[in-house]
Amino acid sequence: MGVKDTSSPCRVLEGLHGVQLSGRSLYRDEGLDPGDFDASTCEGAEIVRISQKLLIRRLWQQRPSCLRPIHCCLHGDRHVAETIANVLTSLPFIVLGFQAPRKNLNTALYANSLVGVGIASSLYHSSRGEIRKILRWADYTTIAATTLCLSRALRDENPKLLMAASTMLLPFQPLMVSAVHTGMMEVAFAKRASVKPELKMAHNLHKLSSLLGGALFFADDWFPRTPYIHAAWHLAAAIGVGTCNKLLE
Repeated sequence: MGVKDTSSPCRVLEGLHGVQLSGRSLYRDEGLDPGDFDASTCEGAEIVRISQKLLIRRLWQQRPSCLRPIHCCLHGDRHVAETIANVLTSLPFIVLGFQAPRKNLNTALYANSLVGVGIASSLYHSSRGEIRKILRWADYTTIAATTLCLSRALRDENPKLLMAASTMLLPFQPLMVSAVHTGMMEVAFAKRASVKPELKMAHNLHKLSSLLGGALFFADDWFPRTPYIHAAWHLAAAIGVGTCNKLLE
């Protein structure tokens, strides 16, 4: 207890970046080692580098919500039977993708994106663990990409700025991109059905399936413990997609 250890506080603090001890060489002019300046310079550069990293991380964390990935809901698939139902009801999108017209590049991209929706949905519903979060994001993103491709296939004269902005926001706000381009598709469908009588039946079926699909989409979030709602939404959405293919024929 009577032993003096005057160096211990200094040696503890010397290991911390940015700590300078006022009782040492900062106020001494004699006995300076030139190597001390090199060490302090390197330490100062390290402090600056760490500060820049922290600043960049803080700015990234404070980015606008439109540049943030979606927070995916991961409920559902609580038992094997529900997983099988969700996977089976994802397969019609693959079939519709192969059946969709491929008259030009835009329609081919739309058809391939439909196949991607079926594959992404099947992989998501059959997955478990941490990868499920990534696959849920992929599920949302492929759906948004499909609406974007359909909008382009229906109207090649869409504003380039809108299409570019939608493409940039696709990984971050797929739901918003889906909403915008689904609305554009609904307007185009209604206009064509008003001048082409052969599309009226398909349009009426499309409206019913869209209303039912929208109700099931929100019910899936409101009643997360109710089984097979998501599978029913898959079927309603598949019917709506099938009627959209009539627009491309």
